[in-house]
Amino acid sequence: MALQAPTQLITAAELQNAGEGVRIFDCTVHLRPDPPRAYRVESGLADYEAGHIPGAAFLDLQGTLSDNDAPHRFTRLDDEALGAAFAAEGVVDGAEIVLYSSGHPMWATRVWWMLRALGVPAKVLDGGLAAWKAAGAPLATGQERYAPGSLTTAPKPALWADQAAVLGAIDAPGVCTINALAPEVYRGDGGANYGRRGHITGSVNVPFAALFQGPALEFADAATLKGAFETVKAFDQAVICYCGGGISATCDAFALVALGHEKVAVYDGSMSEWVADPSLPMREGAEP
Repeated sequence: MALQAPTQLITAAELQNAGEGVRIFDCTVHLRPDPPRAYRVESGLADYEAGHIPGAAFLDLQGTLSDNDAPHRFTRLDDEALGAAFAAEGVVDGAEIVLYSSGHPMWATRVWWMLRALGVPAKVLDGGLAAWKAAGAPLATGQERYAPGSLTTAPKPALWADQAAVLGAIDAPGVCTINALAPEVYRGDGGANYGRRGHITGSVNVPFAALFQGPALEFADAATLKGAFETVKAFDQAVICYCGGGISATCDAFALVALGHEKVAVYDGSMSEWVADPSLPMREGAEP
């Protein structure tokens, strides 16, 4: 594990040696290109059934853990409903929660952030299922579930930013708004198009892809991560992270928390919500 974050990350070797009381959850989702929209959401359940960490259950992020009546995908449920949804899946008091994805780590960090915002501790398997396989660990097939139970929550609303907060942060001293998308998407000259090209005016770019290393997509070493965020002076300010739909932004948010930053929020609506209102300011190219 390159990033020293023992309270947030766990290695495949550590997970193999974990004792009773650990509950493991596969959080996999796929985003498939689907023009003219940016992406189509596809559940990772089939991948989970084909091969998962023994004992792990599957969390349906877009299904049971999101507000499917909201206009934007992956919109979080209110705190009470979300806590109940987690408890029903076996995220319960007294269990050590470990999250992973068979695809990109952003799905695990998204669920980790949702739990963090409820005041529920959890860990992310560094490198996900790829690291587990690389360690020569066994796989199971089919479906497994944990017994539901009680989950005590202590919501932290400051970990989420809404549209008003992001608008107010433009040109505001002491706030750094970070776009976690690829540089070409941030600039607006390539990649996914969420309806309007470019980025929220005043925001800077720390691409989520730059935070990982190796074929298993483990987090980069602490010095590399710190350097990426120091470039945009993130440690001197409160931070709001955003992306296309509040998913990859949690990679940046996770890394910042692991590096010790205490004032980090995620804009849940992100570009999906922002671009829908043409009065909200955006800019193409790089910030001056």
